[in-house]
Amino acid sequence: MIEQSSIESLKNSLDIVDVIGSFIELKKAGANYKANCPFHGEKTPSFVVSPTKQIYHCFGCGVGGDSIKFLMELEKLNYPEAIEKLASIYNFSLSYTKGQSDYGELTRVLKEVQKWYVKNLDLNQESKNYLYSRGVSGSSIEEFEIGFVAKSSSVLNFLNSQLLPLAKANDAGVVALDEQSNFYARLVNRITFPIYSSNGSIVGFGGRTTTNHSAKYINSPQTKLFNKSRILYGYHRAKHTIYSNKRLIVCEGYLDVIMFHQAGFKESVATLGTALTLEHLPLLKKGEPKIILAYDGDKAGVEAAYKASILLTNNGFDGGVVLFTDDKDPADMIANGDIPEVDKMLREPKPLIVFILEKIATSYNLQEPKSKESAFFEMKKYLSSLSQILNDSYIPIASSILGVSPNLFLQQTITPTQKIVEQKDDITYLCIIKTILENPNLIDSVIDVVPVEIFGRYRELFQTVVRGDLTNPNLMGLLVDETLKVMSQKELQSTLINLILKEYLMDIKRVTNNQSIDYKKRSFIIRKIRTDIIPRLKKGELVAYESNIII
Repeated sequence: MIEQSSIESLKNSLDIVDVIGSFIELKKAGANYKANCPFHGEKTPSFVVSPTKQIYHCFGCGVGGDSIKFLMELEKLNYPEAIEKLASIYNFSLSYTKGQSDYGELTRVLKEVQKWYVKNLDLNQESKNYLYSRGVSGSSIEEFEIGFVAKSSSVLNFLNSQLLPLAKANDAGVVALDEQSNFYARLVNRITFPIYSSNGSIVGFGGRTTTNHSAKYINSPQTKLFNKSRILYGYHRAKHTIYSNKRLIVCEGYLDVIMFHQAGFKESVATLGTALTLEHLPLLKKGEPKIILAYDGDKAGVEAAYKASILLTNNGFDGGVVLFTDDKDPADMIANGDIPEVDKMLREPKPLIVFILEKIATSYNLQEPKSKESAFFEMKKYLSSLSQILNDSYIPIASSILGVSPNLFLQQTITPTQKIVEQKDDITYLCIIKTILENPNLIDSVIDVVPVEIFGRYRELFQTVVRGDLTNPNLMGLLVDETLKVMSQKELQSTLINLILKEYLMDIKRVTNNQSIDYKKRSFIIRKIRTDIIPRLKKGELVAYESNIII
């Protein structure tokens, strides 16, 4: 059992604003903080957090308590589990009357393995030379606790020699079981990077291959401690600078973060092999910083920056984009001594919305009238998803990019026939949203096959339901609108198939009009859609829509 004095010490060390703010977005409201209640749907925020009393209370549904009670309710944990998880998150050592906690055991395994990885790097000059060749200094290697792991057998031998249970190492993501139920190390022949939670507790590892392995970087798997969609590499080191500078730089990888910090840009973090997600947003929101996306300028980097910019602008973030071109990533530039140039680029990023508008424009041949018209409608659709003030502010920029009159963006150009089609599509989107609103277990079956962008002007409404943030008043309208049908699972699948089929048919037109794509690639994409994807859809197969098929 956990000693009561230890529980009280943990409680005294917690800040309820920090705890709850790690899971939901809190906004200052006088001496307190307010938010939309995560436990029930409501029209206006009624969930109040008191930093002075260290409690929360919802005036809508009546729930309330301290940090421990919040985590119990949110993640359906019992009291000891919630205490142990908070202790793990905040790197707090609990005392027990007997035995050890599961979270404590997992953390102990990770800490011991991490210390061993660091010792291994000192014995592997080849890996150290690689880091030096990338410009990583000895002090950065020490600060970021970079290590090395060799063969799988050496990992197993170390764990056994330290009496660290292999079952716990498996739960911590250090080892795994093969088909014959034999343990093997997940990281082999790799430079290692320890991954910490936002509060400085070790939760997993990343590894860069030192061989020609096809997977250059891999991370720990999902564990009780590690959720890569909620963690940003380097955040625990960067957060104080983020709060003071009101700026957060999102990079693409471990070495970018390390080199940025080494050059003095200590507000830098990176996602862990995944794009920015909705789960990252509460962490990004802390301190209300401007978000700078510092990505490579290759096709993958541009597309990642575009998707991240859409996510950020749709959720009220301000910031910009910096792309590192000419086959140089930011780590290389810093290693080559181009720190003043990097600093200038970070101080003059392209605003997120401008970047999105320009990216839309480059996807079309603006010299071709029909293609230019398609670009116009896509821009108008995106701008209409923003607030009215932002929409009005960026219309002049959009019109300048396209070379058209700003008045076009203010005109209603929909023909009667188009209006009928649009109304029909509106009903389809709204019925899907209403269906998953009333049957949340169907959400995954929708987001697995269609991107959020497919919902157009209802994108924000769709995201609201997916997040479980049921405070949008329009959702109440959906629930009481008897003209909108709640579909069965079979009807939903049929509707999604028709929706995806329509999008692919539109893609054929978009590819045909997009002269920036070379002829062979256009032919390949059109052939793939016509001879592979569309026939499968028409046979009733639910094929996931690939929004980047024309990229």
